[in-house]
Amino acid sequence: MNRRLRTSTTVACVLAASGLLFTASAQLADTQDGRDPQDLAELVTTESDRVADLTDRMNELEAEIDDLGKEAGTDLPTRSADLVADESVVTGAAPVSGPGVRVALDDAPASSQSISGVRPDDLVVHQQDVQHVINALWAGGAEAMTLQGERVTATSAFRCSGNILLLHGKVFSPPYVIEAVGDPDELRASLDADPGVAIYQQYVDWVALGWSVKAAGGLELPAYTGSSEMRYATVPDGTDVFS
Repeated sequence: MNRRLRTSTTVACVLAASGLLFTASAQLADTQDGRDPQDLAELVTTESDRVADLTDRMNELEAEIDDLGKEAGTDLPTRSADLVADESVVTGAAPVSGPGVRVALDDAPASSQSISGVRPDDLVVHQQDVQHVINALWAGGAEAMTLQGERVTATSAFRCSGNILLLHGKVFSPPYVIEAVGDPDELRASLDADPGVAIYQQYVDWVALGWSVKAAGGLELPAYTGSSEMRYATVPDGTDVFS
């Protein structure tokens, strides 16, 4: 009884599978007139033709790009040698020589500690003192400048910690010497007119802070040799900066 049941079931499965095969064959036959490839060789041929067409189009586009580049190169104005030289001076990429001024700032002598009402901070050169001098020299038309022999550029940043100065990764002690190339008379006049410099000179008179301004006829300022890569702060992921 069980054998007959298993035999009948097997026959039914065979017949069902045969029906599926016939159906698949019929479907394949119906697509022979369509646009889809029916074998691997035809597929390779079709795709090869498509790749060849795309390659030809790519070559055409590259030729157009070359032609446009040549046209742009002939139309764009070129920078003059004087402009390139001026840019090199501004960015610090080129050394600069010429007349100018040499300014020196120094801490007060130890004997000034005995002056009535004097605090330790009154006896040292501070970061803002150096900044006032540098800004006044720029305002007076300085073409180029150095601080402690280091070329000062638009991205230069210096910090004072106690009586030492940090600039371009180097540590310096006073006296702090600033050299600027430009018209000596205009540079000196700009220093005299600066309010921050005037406050510093009050301490020069009170506690004998070091101060010297001298005209220099043959300054030689080196080019900036540090990194010109810009660094900037970023907000950590997930930080809400608008609340």
